[in-house]
Amino acid sequence: MTAQATPTPAPVSPTPVSHSPSAPSLRHRSAALPIPLKLLYGLGSVAFGIKDNGFSYLLLLFYNQVVGLSAPLVGLAIMLAMVCDAFLDPIVGQVSDTWRSRLGRRHPFMYAAALPVALSYLALWSPPRGWSTPATFSYLVGTAVVIRTFLTFYEVPSSALAAELTQGYDERTALLSFRYFFAWVGGLFLYLITFTFLLVPDATHKTGQTNPAGFARYGELAAAIMFVTILISAAGTQRRALAFTPPPRARKSVWETLKEMAETWSNRSFLFLTLSGLMTAMATGLSASMNIYFNTYFWEFSSRQFSLLVAGVFASAFLALFVVAPLSRRFGKRPLAILLIIASVSTGLAPMLLRLAGLMPPNHSPALFDIIFVQSIITVAMGIAASTLVSAMIADVVEDGELKTGRRSEGLYFSASSLVAKAVSGVGIFTASLILALIHFPAGAKPGQVPAPIIRDMALVYAPMLAGLYVAGLLLLTGYKITRESHAQTLQALAARREAVKEAGAAVALDGAAP
Repeated sequence: MTAQATPTPAPVSPTPVSHSPSAPSLRHRSAALPIPLKLLYGLGSVAFGIKDNGFSYLLLLFYNQVVGLSAPLVGLAIMLAMVCDAFLDPIVGQVSDTWRSRLGRRHPFMYAAALPVALSYLALWSPPRGWSTPATFSYLVGTAVVIRTFLTFYEVPSSALAAELTQGYDERTALLSFRYFFAWVGGLFLYLITFTFLLVPDATHKTGQTNPAGFARYGELAAAIMFVTILISAAGTQRRALAFTPPPRARKSVWETLKEMAETWSNRSFLFLTLSGLMTAMATGLSASMNIYFNTYFWEFSSRQFSLLVAGVFASAFLALFVVAPLSRRFGKRPLAILLIIASVSTGLAPMLLRLAGLMPPNHSPALFDIIFVQSIITVAMGIAASTLVSAMIADVVEDGELKTGRRSEGLYFSASSLVAKAVSGVGIFTASLILALIHFPAGAKPGQVPAPIIRDMALVYAPMLAGLYVAGLLLLTGYKITRESHAQTLQALAARREAVKEAGAAVALDGAAP
């Protein structure tokens, strides 16, 4: 398969035509992808992993405990940025679906996003000093909107590539497992460096997690890594992407475009999957945002123990990478995702509930850390695997939607995936901030000095809220109906449609050539 300088237009037909690529055979596009391509594709998600970890684990603590904004204001700022995303993501998806250039549909946006993503993320962690509360709040909102906007211009087109690179039901799971692996490993690697070398105590800050200089250094290093990984991934996947033949560019009015977007989003399985993903993403974001509070104040772990916990989650990423695809082949995507979510939530809440019942070792004991360390590896591994499966399920909606509408809309479908992922930090941080305000968690608190009733209330409010979000997500996930068998039938129907269009075109050509 060779790269093309420009996309080759598909034949025009008066009937709805599948815009699948005509050059590669179905069997070839379902075959296993080369490992280097999977690695290069996955590498780009390091940028999203860094951003997601920063927003989910560090941003609330930084702007609340270091900068001095109240927790509800920090949560509101991130929520406002996410509202902007809700409108932007599908627009970027639709534009990248219809874009045509020498660089392909997706890659112009990916290249253009690299530098703005890096600069805006750098600015996020170096807010001006001495500003008033309204000015600091406005700065946080503005920088959060900018970073999310430019990351959308990278993440949506990059995610959409998964459905173009392969049509294989199981190969998509394998490909996206690399994406989630790099997102987690990239974010965790920087997180580990941050707690080991950057957020360290000094003469004026006895707790490393409250050292502002460490956050500034974190922003500089994160920006550089995001810039480099985006460019390498975009360059490494471009040739393969150019071999995909998109539909011809069609001029449409704004109203026609909006109707197409609405028709695409009305796919039943897609709607249920998106709503389910939003619920579970909010739960994940709540868990991530509260994680640093629980580890710092509930379990009273040190910076070194933070680093060890992060290092342990590297094992989670490797487990998910090598386990999710084989298990998916055996059990199917939806049943396995449901099972993994239930198991992950159960193991995640168990230590906290046992502590409330007085059945856990005391803080600062070696046994306590060992238990949380093992529990964290298992819980996160199952969570990564479940997220990978949900993303692969979105990829399978592409052909289902193509069969019903005659259009391939990878970007528009994966814009939902991007929005769901961003809900992790948006709604998650907002909900976490509400919990902290509800229980009157003190600003500038020191580990071991927060009143016991507040620590207990933090767990009592958090646990049922987290469980409720996951239950809602699981119930919605049952509305997703695409299976391995139905996906195979869809591919066969699309192949038959292409063949019929090809034969009809040949017959028209023969009629035109007849004397």
